[in-house]
Amino acid sequence: MTAPTEKPGSARERPDVENLSVGDLLGNVSRDLSTLMRQEVSLAKAEIRAEAGKASKGAGMMAGAGMAAWLCVLFLSIAVWWALANVMDEGLAALIVAVLWAVAGAVLYMSGRKTLRTVNPTPERTVDTVKQVPDALKGDMS
Repeated sequence: MTAPTEKPGSARERPDVENLSVGDLLGNVSRDLSTLMRQEVSLAKAEIRAEAGKASKGAGMMAGAGMAAWLCVLFLSIAVWWALANVMDEGLAALIVAVLWAVAGAVLYMSGRKTLRTVNPTPERTVDTVKQVPDALKGDMS
């Protein structure tokens, strides 16, 4: 003879709460909620650690790419200097390359400064929303 199979939600799966006080029930709920929150925080930490590892690996690769680009610009500048040195004095060729880089730096500086002047450090929409919170709590939705 086989044992009868019970359906989900049957008496066997449900905890016996008939003999527990309301305080005990609330304590159980509080403990279970606390355990759940600790587990969720642990999961979030593990996910953040994994993503931070990927981000640091990507940042290292980007730094390597930046270094390679800098070296490329350096050697291209030397090549331009040597090419100009074939038709003029080496010192003058080096000066021309340096002036070209100074002009490029000045243009980048000016456009960067212009862009930074348009930045508004105050989060205007957030300030407006925060100002509306006290009225919303009072029930005034005007």
